[in-house]
Amino acid sequence: MLRAALRLTLFFIYIFLVTPGGLQAQVGPPVAHPRNAQKRYEIDAKRTGTDPESDDALPRSREFIRTDSSYYVGWLYEGMYKVNHAADYLGYKNAIIPLRRALAQIERDYARMLRTRTSDLMTYFPAYRFQLDYSLVAYNLMECYNNVEQPQDAYNVIRRSQRWNFQREFYMQSYNYLAWTVHRNRFYTKAKYPFLKNSIPENEQLANAFLDSAFKKIRTDKRLNSALFQPGYEESEMQSVYHYKAMLYSYALNIDSAARYYDRMRNYSIFSHNNYATFLSICGDFRQAAFHYNIARTQDQGDKRLQEWAYYSSLLDIYKGKPETGIQNMKDMIKASGSTPGFGWYNIALARCCMYNGDVAESERYIKKAEQFKEVHIGTTLGQSHYDFSINMIKLMNNISRIQQVKFENRNWLYSPVALSGLAQQSSAKYLLQYLIVNQFAMNPERDLVIYRLFSTESTVSWDEIWYLMRDFSTQFFYQKFAQELKDDQRPLIKKYFRLYMARLQMKKNNYTDAEKLLREILSDVRIDAEYEKLLIARSYEAMAECAQARKNKAAYNESLYGFYVTYPQLLPFSELRPNMRLSVIGTPDAVIVDRLKSCNINWVSDRSIPAPEVTLKFSRNGSKKTITYFVTDKSGKEIVSREDYTYTEKPEQAAVTLAYRLFNTYKKAPPADPKQ
Repeated sequence: MLRAALRLTLFFIYIFLVTPGGLQAQVGPPVAHPRNAQKRYEIDAKRTGTDPESDDALPRSREFIRTDSSYYVGWLYEGMYKVNHAADYLGYKNAIIPLRRALAQIERDYARMLRTRTSDLMTYFPAYRFQLDYSLVAYNLMECYNNVEQPQDAYNVIRRSQRWNFQREFYMQSYNYLAWTVHRNRFYTKAKYPFLKNSIPENEQLANAFLDSAFKKIRTDKRLNSALFQPGYEESEMQSVYHYKAMLYSYALNIDSAARYYDRMRNYSIFSHNNYATFLSICGDFRQAAFHYNIARTQDQGDKRLQEWAYYSSLLDIYKGKPETGIQNMKDMIKASGSTPGFGWYNIALARCCMYNGDVAESERYIKKAEQFKEVHIGTTLGQSHYDFSINMIKLMNNISRIQQVKFENRNWLYSPVALSGLAQQSSAKYLLQYLIVNQFAMNPERDLVIYRLFSTESTVSWDEIWYLMRDFSTQFFYQKFAQELKDDQRPLIKKYFRLYMARLQMKKNNYTDAEKLLREILSDVRIDAEYEKLLIARSYEAMAECAQARKNKAAYNESLYGFYVTYPQLLPFSELRPNMRLSVIGTPDAVIVDRLKSCNINWVSDRSIPAPEVTLKFSRNGSKKTITYFVTDKSGKEIVSREDYTYTEKPEQAAVTLAYRLFNTYKKAPPADPKQ
């Protein structure tokens, strides 16, 4: 027993010396190098204290390669430096070359060490450093291939690593990464990548089978490793498998199984607050999701890839009716990351927040930036198809908003040739874009599991955007689809979203009574989080108002319209509804501004029995400086739109249109309508 303890102590002292993290110094018994032994001993000595993850790796690599270019260490250092400094497609392409060379050289010269499997410490002792180095090179080579979208090559590297059957795989957890590679490419088939099956269910089954093999390998290797490593070492390896199991079960919406694996990881460092937050979000627990995304902010800080917590937090800001918070956060992310991986995604999120904040022009500007950026999808299952779909959905939403802008800015648009011409142009563009997206949608094998479920780990759009994709198509098909989802879905907090879709589809069929029943169920649901589900509440009020309008129930219409405004005012100018407002003017008004404001699609009421927001405008002038102080309150006098001073220098007609949008909490200047209209 004492000898065994002494052997373990010596081994852990060796591990400590070999690594500050693992790879710097190389001590222990001399290695019988097959060639250039003296030069390689010199390289091994100089390697001491030089971390391949540091900025010193590049000059060291050049020195090592000059000393002996046939020794893998120099190429390992060069490859690691290039990986750590890569930020785009070309950077990862360049890193592949030295890593591939390092892998070939270590296999050529140290195959006996790589094959070593033993429970004997002194036999394993010299082989350890080569197996550790090999796993580091193979892992980073696999990652580079994934980052440049060459999954078949990534798969081949993993299989190449498995041939050595390491008793501890260190960086290259082969079965985990086989599962990840299959899951990341699940929507392709064998025809494109031979390692895949021919459908998403088959690919997911294959990925799960790889993870089951990972469990088996850990148990098998424990027979050898228990004599070498501290008791319980295998738990950290099991945790890695749990991580991928939770990911697969979350994707499959197998809620109980996913929750069970997350619970097993909760007290370990591998627990991903980002992944868990996304899991909570797709289950409808947005409050807890926001809490864990906030923790992920510190957990993932510094990673050179898309920070998913930031992207998905912006969706929660939209659900909360706080798109302006998402706008600021995304601008901060863009400023911090620059043109590195994630830049395109942050611009997509920023464009979406701008659109929900009523600033269509800014949304169009940012979505154009995303469209023109070559995004590199690093360390994420989100790929180019998700990226393109998200861009096109926001472009469609912006197009629809443009159509509604024309109607909002011109109450009598139906009698304006200029307005009708603009509407025709925007409508034509909308139909072309819808045709493009629907074709993409029809070709998307994930539509059943991702789009129709409204919330999915692989969805990159909001549940609200999906409605604008399908609202003009096949009402009966979609109604049956969502009725079935309502019946079968395991997520109680998501069912109300299916009800909203069913209500909307009933309205398309003129079944307003049935639609109202579903909408009342939503608004009376005690499980609604009034802070985090404002978008749902607002869309329900909007639909209720449309039902009441169709049924000519003025009282219900006014109540629902008022509820819509106080919940999410930014949405109203871009809806089909004409909002009620009550106007109070202080000071000497600019008659042109007041007249132009009243020509917008706002119903200015004076009847106190009608529930309506109270608009107060105070006009003042200091020399040539013209200022309007404005604010909007609800029935109780609480400010919905905070008091602001608006100093205008443009023409009064343009200022009036800008002011109209500001009354709905939209601060940016909207493109003004032609005064001639």
